[in-house]
Amino acid sequence: MTVLESATHLRVRAGALAPGILMAFTIAAAARFISEHYGAPAMLFALLLGMAFNFLATDGKCVAGVQVASSQLLKIGVAFLGVRVTLDQISSLGPVLVLVIPVLIIFTIGAGLLFSKIFSRSASFGLLTGGAVAICGASAALAIASVLPKSETSQRDTLFTVVAVTSLSTMAMIIYPILFSSLGFSDTQIGVLIGATIHDVAQVVGAGYAVSELAGDTATYVKLLRVACLPIVILLLAAFLRRGAAGDTKTPFPWFAVAFAAILLANSIGLIPSFAAESMDWSSRWLLLGAISALGMKTSLKEMFDLGALHIGVVVAETVFLCAAAIAAISFM
Repeated sequence: MTVLESATHLRVRAGALAPGILMAFTIAAAARFISEHYGAPAMLFALLLGMAFNFLATDGKCVAGVQVASSQLLKIGVAFLGVRVTLDQISSLGPVLVLVIPVLIIFTIGAGLLFSKIFSRSASFGLLTGGAVAICGASAALAIASVLPKSETSQRDTLFTVVAVTSLSTMAMIIYPILFSSLGFSDTQIGVLIGATIHDVAQVVGAGYAVSELAGDTATYVKLLRVACLPIVILLLAAFLRRGAAGDTKTPFPWFAVAFAAILLANSIGLIPSFAAESMDWSSRWLLLGAISALGMKTSLKEMFDLGALHIGVVVAETVFLCAAAIAAISFM
């Protein structure tokens, strides 16, 4: 292929993708605007607004671009999440918490598998929701969904999980500080509990600093430790699924999880300049918001409601389990 042919191919490809990608990020911008003015989670607004434009993802010029935004751009956004965490932040929590948090993550994912069986849901749904609750909410749900086997309901399960964990995070932001204070925990302990139990980063920050500056700082660092566990969980899950699958059903290697870890390490040792880190952080937020908008466009509201109450039961049970386990762990520490 000549240079001219390559340039022509790229131009045609870009022209095919542009409408869908542009639409996804237009919805993302609208969601960000509404979020900043009304104080609700931008992810939730992006998802709901995306669903309103479901007709664009089923037929027409936007289909190809929406697919790319919900897959490749999503993975780049997850990889860039690594710039938010450093090894110094993790080590500042002390060795006990560095051990306790991964244990809570493992137990919560295991609880997800158990509750999915009790509520007659698939094991994939248990892994998806358990990982989202255990690690970092919507971002974890999107990352885990990208390595799970695809099925007729996998896309709806992912969107449902994003809605559920975002909504529960908002409720927890209000309820948990009151609950933990009433149980007599100190500000440091409350910060640990908030960081270990609330699903999304923004709600962790809001709940922590609503208690005190000490609780807010502690909650943020604990939450970042949970985020740092994301690539490890993704790699282990992908390895397990690839070993258990056969032939063409094998899941693709999660390069974005490796990139997440590489960026985290590079940022920890000062290889990434501050302006570049800020740009990557900004890019990550917009890429994930654009991806969730695209996923919303690919899902109809009716299909979401058809999932039923048992889906909700699984996520609520996992959330209660994580909260109870964290309280027990802090009480014995």
